[in-house]
Amino acid sequence: MTNLELQQKAVEVRKGIIEGVHAAKSGHPGGSLSAAEVFTYLYFEEMNVDPKDPKMENRDRFVLSKGHTAPGLYAALAAKGFFPMEDMKTLRHIGSHLQGHPCVAHTPGIDASSGSLGQGISVAVGMALSAKLSNDDYRVYTLLGDGEIQEGQVWEASMLAGFRKLDNLCVIVDNNGLQIDGPIDEVNSPYPIPDKFKAFNFHVIEVEDGNDFDQLRSAFEEAKATKGMPTAIIMKTVKGKGISFMENQVGWHGTAPNDEQYATAMKELEEAEEALCQK
Repeated sequence: MTNLELQQKAVEVRKGIIEGVHAAKSGHPGGSLSAAEVFTYLYFEEMNVDPKDPKMENRDRFVLSKGHTAPGLYAALAAKGFFPMEDMKTLRHIGSHLQGHPCVAHTPGIDASSGSLGQGISVAVGMALSAKLSNDDYRVYTLLGDGEIQEGQVWEASMLAGFRKLDNLCVIVDNNGLQIDGPIDEVNSPYPIPDKFKAFNFHVIEVEDGNDFDQLRSAFEEAKATKGMPTAIIMKTVKGKGISFMENQVGWHGTAPNDEQYATAMKELEEAEEALCQK
């Protein structure tokens, strides 16, 4: 896809996020919005997946380690055609397949259930190791939050990934700088993030703007070309990206917009969509 087409899809993903969190009256918009571009790039450009055959054996795998940002993943899956975008309005409702965290048993396109922070990368490492042992050629991707990497389990998993030279594993860190309690460097600083992954024998790619498709394309192409070691892509993003009053505001980590805020947000996204259509 062209960058323009990807940008249009990212707006569609953002609309799905806002639709879902507003309908649920709960959820996590901030970190879902910051990762909208990487969700879009993964499902529309990078990964070998097929909505018509969600369980095909040679598909690439994705694990959402920061599971609370499920609205972003769900919206990308819906935009890709795994299920109708209309389902976003059922987010977190009783009887809906769109639970607060991804559930592999109920939602098409989900490769692993995730919830407790730090655990997803361990699952992804297991998947990547399994592929190596079985001589399968699929790749495994996992998305972590920068606050999440304060969890010790992240580094246990990284130690094994580096030791086993899992070059079919791509770890992505959404470095938007904010977690539920405030700025990450004031809560429990994980900096310098790149040096930590290098110490665990990762090839590290730093992306200055993780909301820019040119930079994401370059990073993922480099990751694919890297052999003999896993890759960590550390991407700087804007929490709440795309909604003016949510950007870089820690309060939107886990707050749903009210009716007025929902209307404002959707108006901004529709204007962004219209502007892209005119290019």
